[in-house]
Amino acid sequence: MALDVRRLLILRAVLRAGSLTAAARELGWTQPAVSQHLRHLEREAGVPLLLRGPAGVSPTEAGFVLLARADAVAAELHAAEEEVSALAGLRAGRVRLQAFPSAAATLVPAAVGALAEAHPGIAVGLEEAEPDTALPAVLAGDADLALAFGYDGPPSDLSGLAWRPLLVEPVLLVLPPGTSAPPGLAALREEPWIGGCVRCRGHLVDACRTAGFDPHLRHTTDDYVVVQNLVARGLGVTALPASALAAHRHPDVVAVPLAELGLRHVGLALRPGAEAVPATAALVAELERVARHTAPAHTLTSEAAD
Repeated sequence: MALDVRRLLILRAVLRAGSLTAAARELGWTQPAVSQHLRHLEREAGVPLLLRGPAGVSPTEAGFVLLARADAVAAELHAAEEEVSALAGLRAGRVRLQAFPSAAATLVPAAVGALAEAHPGIAVGLEEAEPDTALPAVLAGDADLALAFGYDGPPSDLSGLAWRPLLVEPVLLVLPPGTSAPPGLAALREEPWIGGCVRCRGHLVDACRTAGFDPHLRHTTDDYVVVQNLVARGLGVTALPASALAAHRHPDVVAVPLAELGLRHVGLALRPGAEAVPATAALVAELERVARHTAPAHTLTSEAAD
């Protein structure tokens, strides 16, 4: 069985668009042309690849298999395009970056600004996304870099992505105005808590359980500005990494270090070999430079310093 790579990418476009009509618009083709290529691809594969219905199309089991391969092909083709354009001396290039909110507010602007000044032909597209979304986007070839994090180590769900550590930061206990620092998490077992994103919330629950109790999560929001406003009103307590407080610090909240809350490891996830793409490598270098000079709450890992 020999599959046509172009038709494989057409299948990817159709499944991502949800219909042949939408994919034809994105590709700039007619719908009959798209349909014809898909029929040829199904003959090449020897099995049906699409299920057609009134709401659009969905993949068969074989279609799912080919979609995963098509994502990898698309990522490799994008890398090839970037390598070729970089032969002109970084006068052109594009990097698709996904970053979690506090990194998007602190590390990214300085790094992208410096890159734009040094290489104005490189376009960086930023999309704000938590690691649970950003890491799969890199795996699927929909992003080149993910600024992501894990607690007490790199993310556990890298799924084969390369990891470049940038910094390690403390997680701080954030308390209402006038509150004294507690001797430990256990002293807050009766307090209402404010949970953040899924990953942060999971870490908070684990830390509290280690301290002997399940936190009562009264509020949930991944917006660190909202979190601090709630705390400032005495509506709960929370834990925030140092970068979130660096991005925005409510003047009334009390933030204290607490070893039980552990450390957050921040770094870049990318497909193996993507660091050889000059535009991507240039952005990685700027992010590493900014991370080295981020102070005072952030501490570089020895691996990142190397």
